[in-house]
Amino acid sequence: MQIKQYILFTSVPILDDHMVFLNDLLEREVFFDQESVKFRCQDRMNDLVISLAHKFTKLQVLSLRQIRPQLEDSGVEAVANHCHDLRELDLSRSFRLSDRSLYALAHGCPQLTRLNISGCSSFSDVALVFLSSQCGNLRCLNLCGCVRAASDRALQAIACYCGQLQSLNLGWCDGITDKGVTSLASGCPELRAVDLCGCVLITDESVVALANGCLHLRSLGLYYCQNITDRAMYSLAANSRVRSRGRGWDATAKSGGGGKDRERDGLASLNISQCTALTPPAVQAVCDSFPALHTCPERHSLNISGCLSLTSVHCACALHPHRAGRVILSNHAY
Repeated sequence: MQIKQYILFTSVPILDDHMVFLNDLLEREVFFDQESVKFRCQDRMNDLVISLAHKFTKLQVLSLRQIRPQLEDSGVEAVANHCHDLRELDLSRSFRLSDRSLYALAHGCPQLTRLNISGCSSFSDVALVFLSSQCGNLRCLNLCGCVRAASDRALQAIACYCGQLQSLNLGWCDGITDKGVTSLASGCPELRAVDLCGCVLITDESVVALANGCLHLRSLGLYYCQNITDRAMYSLAANSRVRSRGRGWDATAKSGGGGKDRERDGLASLNISQCTALTPPAVQAVCDSFPALHTCPERHSLNISGCLSLTSVHCACALHPHRAGRVILSNHAY
């Protein structure tokens, strides 16, 4: 590992390594260890990125998350021009960026596996389509609040080019419809986490497609998706039973290990807050089908807040309180 020193604002050594965090906070400080570098600057983040990018040609992980937007396209272009091995990039809340940044990343950083552009509301779906076509290794993509970029057209491109995608956040991208989500379900079968919170146009068709096409799904966010009905819930429950038969869980259960296997494989987080069309029997069917879904305070992973009609839904811990107790003890055993 090579260590080089540079003078920036204050006389602090900077470590040339594979991971860099540039955070816009109140102080101008640099913290470093053998795994990461953390920059904190007050008002010159873009200049800092431009001046440093060519020094970090082996960079793999970079966070440019900001409290106040400072980063500009020229900074991202500098990164793309020099950091061709970049794997993970966080540009969240970079309100000043335009499509220039996405085009630069598409050309210069094709090895990206994780990209967070949440809150970057100026990006267009045309630029996101091009990025998807060049960055086929993406595993994790955060598009929360990217209302212009996250369109059905963009989701179809992601489904076409990014078949290894495992996590996708589409929170509050309210232009998305079933057309885009169903494309994702067929093109990205490895999806484990999908956040559709605030995607008010989607219906049961999206959930049915995800249940049938994404057999490794562990987390699903449907907050305020008020077009979701019982059909979606029964589809999730039925999918659990299909996997149970396919993987021989019944046989495993007889030997004593079925419950643990089902908790590892099925839904572990479901947010259906404000989905007011749902009824207790349908949601209870989902809760019964996925042992990792809990309504008890100790392991709250089934979120039904705002659904007054669902107060009777309960997890197995409500019937067998000692199960929750064992979990708490095991979590604190070490």
